[in-house]
Amino acid sequence: MNKFNTIITILFIAIGTFFSACNSTKTTLKSEISFADNKIIAHRGAWKKNMLPENSIASLKQAIQLNCTGSEFDVRMTADNVLIVTHDPTYNNLEIEKTNYSELITFKLSNGEKLPTLKEYLIAGIENNTTTRLVCEIKPSKVSIERGQLIATKVVQLVEKLKAKDLVVYISFDYDILKKIREIDPTASTQYLESNKSPIQLKEDGINGADYYYTDYHDHVEWIESAKKNDILLNGWTVNKVDDMDWLLANNFDFITTDEPELLLETVKKRATIYKDYNLVWSDEFEYSGLPNETKWNYEVGGSGWGNNEKQFYLEKSLENSFVKDGKLHIVALKKDVENRQYTSARLTTYNRFMLQYGKVEVMAKLPEGKGTWPAIWMLPESLRKKEEAWPLCGEIDILEHVGKDPNMVHVSLHSKLYNHIKNTQITHFERLADVSNTFHLYGIEWTPEFIKFYIDNKLFYEAIKGENGKVTTNEGWPFDKPYFLILNLAIGGNWGGSVDDAIFPSEMLIDYVRIYQQPVSNN
Repeated sequence: MNKFNTIITILFIAIGTFFSACNSTKTTLKSEISFADNKIIAHRGAWKKNMLPENSIASLKQAIQLNCTGSEFDVRMTADNVLIVTHDPTYNNLEIEKTNYSELITFKLSNGEKLPTLKEYLIAGIENNTTTRLVCEIKPSKVSIERGQLIATKVVQLVEKLKAKDLVVYISFDYDILKKIREIDPTASTQYLESNKSPIQLKEDGINGADYYYTDYHDHVEWIESAKKNDILLNGWTVNKVDDMDWLLANNFDFITTDEPELLLETVKKRATIYKDYNLVWSDEFEYSGLPNETKWNYEVGGSGWGNNEKQFYLEKSLENSFVKDGKLHIVALKKDVENRQYTSARLTTYNRFMLQYGKVEVMAKLPEGKGTWPAIWMLPESLRKKEEAWPLCGEIDILEHVGKDPNMVHVSLHSKLYNHIKNTQITHFERLADVSNTFHLYGIEWTPEFIKFYIDNKLFYEAIKGENGKVTTNEGWPFDKPYFLILNLAIGGNWGGSVDDAIFPSEMLIDYVRIYQQPVSNN
C-alpha cells in the first residue's frame, strides 16, 4: 500500500470513528423534548417490579421505557473525586467519600452492572430519551460544606458538557447546594427536599419546587395553594399506596415520586376517568393526633333520641368518643351513663365549616359490628339548621347506613316531604356486601342538579334521577338543590337499630379519609 492510500485509509477511519462517537452520544435537542404528562417520577428508577438494582442504568432505562415523566437518581463523590450514582454513603461497607472509585467497582450491582459513574448514567439517560426528566439528587457531603459545594459544581459542569441540561432537574436536602446550582446556572431547575421552607421562601431564593415527604403536606395544607399561587412546583415522596397517590392527584400535584411507577400509572389512568371534571375542594386525611380538627368539624350534642328513639348521648370534644390516631378518625360508642342515656357516642358535622351544593363526596370507612349499632354517613341542608325548613321538607341524603342486627346490608336513601321512610316511600336501595366491619370501603355520591349517584368502591351502587318514574320534581319531591353539610355518627339502638347487645362495647366506626370534589364554576 503506497503512502497516499495509507493517508486516505487513516482519514476514512478517523471520520468513521468521529461519526460513530457522535451517534453513540447523540444530543437531544430542546425542540425534541416533550415530557410525559403523567406526573410519575420513578424513585431511583423503575426497579421494584422487575427486581433491578436501585440507581442502576437498567432501572433508568426501564423508567424511560415506561414513559415516566421523570426518573430520580442519587449522586455522591468518591475520595478521588469521581461522581457516581448510588444512594447510601457506604457501598459494600466502604465509605464512599473515603474510597477511590477503582476500589468500589470491584463490587458489581446485583444484575452484574458495575457501579455507574454519573457520566455513564447521564449518557444512558440522554440516549433516545425525549420524554423522561433525569431527576438528579445531590447528596450532602459528610466531609464538609465546601465539598458539597464542589460536588454541586462538578455535577452542573458535567451536565453542561454532555448537553443534558434540558433533561436534568436538581434536587437536594442541602439548601446551600441548590443555591450554589442557581449561582452557577440561574436557569437550572431545582427542587428542595427538606420540608422546612414555605413556598414563599423557595420563591424568594429562586428555588423552583417543593419536593417534600408527602405526609408533611398534611401538616401544611396551606402550602399546596401557596405553591400554586407562587408558581412553585409540587412533588411528594415516596408515595407507594393508592390512597396516598389519590390524595396527591386530587390536589393536582405536578409530580409524585414513587417506588411503584406501574401502580401509579394505573391510578393516574383510573382517576382520569372517574374525576376528569372534578377538583378536590375539601378533605380531611386525619394525619394528626387528638381531637378532630376543629377548623373542619363541629359536634352535635345531646341525648334527645334524635327523632328515632336512639339510646346514646352525643358528647362534644370527648377523647373517649371521637379522636384521631394512626391516620384514622375513631368514632366510639361506649356503655356509659350520661344524663338520661346509658351509652355515649359522637356526631361530627361540617356545618359552618364546609357546605356543599353539588359535587362528589367520598368517605373511606370501616363500620362497627354487633346488634344495636347504627353508623351513618349522611347529609342535611343548611336550611334545616337555620330553621327555614323542617324535616322532611328540607331533604336528606343518606350516603351510607348500616344496622348491626343485619350484618353487611348497606343502605342508601333520599328523603323528601313526599318520599321518606315514615311513609315508606323513600328513594332507596340496599344490598349485602362481603364485609363492611373488617374491611375499609369507599362510600360516596356524585350529586348534580339532575341526579344523585351512589357509589361503593367507585362502582355504581344506585342512581336516583330527578323526575324518574313520574316523581315530583318540585321542592316537595326533589329538595336537593341547596347547600348541605356532611354528618358522621354512630347511633345506638333506636327505631331501626333495635335492641342492644351490651357485650359489643366499646364499638367504633373508623374513617380513613373524607374528600369532597366539585366541578369548576364556569364564568360564562
